[in-house]
Amino acid sequence: MDSALQATRLRAHQRRLWTFHGGLHLPDEKELSNGSPLVRASLPPHLVIPLRQHIGTAAKPVVAVGDRVRKGQLIAEAQGPISAPVHASSSGMVIAIEERPVPHASGLSAPCILVETDGEEAWAELPPPLDPKPDPRALRERIRWAGIVGLGGAAFPTSIKLSPTPDRPISTLILNGAECEPYITCDDRLMRDRPDRVLAGVRLLRDLLEVKECLIAVEDNKPEAIQALRQTLAETGDADRIEIVAIPTLYPSGGEKQLIRILTGQEVPSRGIPAQIGILCQNIATAAAIADAAFEGKPLISRVITLTGRALRQPRNLEVLVGTPIRELLAQAGGLGPRLRELLIGGPMMGFTCEDLEMPVTKGVNCLLALTPEESPDPGPALACIRCGACAQACPVTLLPQQLYWHARARDLDKVRAYNLFDCIECGCCAVVCPSHIPLVQYYRFAKAECLAEEQEKGQAEHARQRHEAKVARLERLEEERKANLRKKKEALTDKPAPARGAASPGAAGGGSGQSLSGAAETSKPDAAGPTPAVAPASQATGTAEEAKKAAIAAALKRAAEKKAALAQQGLGPKNTENLTPAQRRQVDAAEARRRELLATESVSAPQTLDPPPAQPGLVQVGEVGMTGSPPPPGARTAPLQSSREQP
Repeated sequence: MDSALQATRLRAHQRRLWTFHGGLHLPDEKELSNGSPLVRASLPPHLVIPLRQHIGTAAKPVVAVGDRVRKGQLIAEAQGPISAPVHASSSGMVIAIEERPVPHASGLSAPCILVETDGEEAWAELPPPLDPKPDPRALRERIRWAGIVGLGGAAFPTSIKLSPTPDRPISTLILNGAECEPYITCDDRLMRDRPDRVLAGVRLLRDLLEVKECLIAVEDNKPEAIQALRQTLAETGDADRIEIVAIPTLYPSGGEKQLIRILTGQEVPSRGIPAQIGILCQNIATAAAIADAAFEGKPLISRVITLTGRALRQPRNLEVLVGTPIRELLAQAGGLGPRLRELLIGGPMMGFTCEDLEMPVTKGVNCLLALTPEESPDPGPALACIRCGACAQACPVTLLPQQLYWHARARDLDKVRAYNLFDCIECGCCAVVCPSHIPLVQYYRFAKAECLAEEQEKGQAEHARQRHEAKVARLERLEEERKANLRKKKEALTDKPAPARGAASPGAAGGGSGQSLSGAAETSKPDAAGPTPAVAPASQATGTAEEAKKAAIAAALKRAAEKKAALAQQGLGPKNTENLTPAQRRQVDAAEARRRELLATESVSAPQTLDPPPAQPGLVQVGEVGMTGSPPPPGARTAPLQSSREQP
């Protein structure tokens, strides 16, 4: 074991390290809280669990008010590709689902699930542990189910980050244990007290990504953590595949791009991600959470938090349930002292003011910092920029903070984009060195929010435009289809032949001939030797149509009378003629009289079958289907070619 430990130290000593531009040497103030081991925080009476503790879409509740939940039970499921589920941190009853203040620089509220704990800490049924070398798909699914996000501050869903595309294979895995910001020691204590959990998670990530190189980076101001990791690594016999690297203490060496530069000398492209150059970074607390999910089936429902600052009576590190109110935690650290100037969520460089002690702890909260006036003196009002250039010298991303400040102040969003505003990591180095005490980071955050709002508005406007164009195209298509259908109907009516004279005969009207109206007459064929007949006048065709209509009406009346007579023989009558008033009875009798008179008139005026006259040249026989010059069949009616006015 000693030889393996010495070999690990030798490799770390021989490894070449690079430097990044700018950065600051700050008083670390870590001795305030890293002297005592980790302790589990006590169970609070209420938990306030936000539905959005990650980058992306908020989770959707799957429980309702009044439901009883168990520890580790899923209470909100992920929504969309970039999201993470949320689990109950303890057992109890859901008492509300409402908006509550949450830890965020904006100070806005967000939907939360309120759980009244019962003190039983009864676990839900957990999934079985995975194998030491699990299937990659099973491990990614377990990480997704557990709701694990980046615990270094970004809170990006880990399952997505661990799913690189085939065209971007990962060759180097970096575990970030630098913890460069002053006062914060939660990762330091985790590496000291639970190095086995950290290394178990590192091995899972290494095997999952099949990387060629696995590095754990720790700042050299944490010798105890470095020693604990190296000793545990030597005991497990895995020192040849995992390298622990001590890096110089320089803020912000824990930034993702800065750490990659220190360890590999490579630069991440502007507005790019490390996967573009084959590198992936994870926080050591995230690795420990992955080990818990894989081997114990536990979701991410707690994390280590540093409570520190000279305005706090008992600075320490606690393992805290997600959703614990900040007020409860401060009480477990002895409470706030009388000389409190401000309470920050996060560190002194990148943290923000805590405005409400009822805010809950989320997955992304790593520190509560209570500062005295000496630790956080009032800088006074901001003065005019003197263009000294100190901000540009301190910027670790090689930006031009002065130009960004001017354009952000003028709300010239195109200019701030041109100066790579979104490459800014908001580390605060420029604001610390500014002799005019200008709050530069606040200006950059404002400009970023404005840019994102503008892009969102443009996206919504573009979406609305596309919807409008699609609607106009759909209405035009429907109108064209309607016009086409109407045109087809008109063409069909135009092509339909006019009904012939004599379409209905008395026999057909009475139903005794056995022929339909359309078959009352046959189409006669033209005489091949005779002259081409002329067309009959339209008035005669109209008269034939009227006679056919009358014949059809007479047939319908006859059928109605027969049906009525049949019902009368059965003793049945129309249901709407019962219980009539005298006036209604008179109206019915009058209608019956008119119906009988009409039947009598139709029977008297019915046409008689006559022998057809001999065919004459120049006359056309009109049948039901068409007009020809051949003699009509027996019983068919004829019409002269010319009217009486046109005869000579």
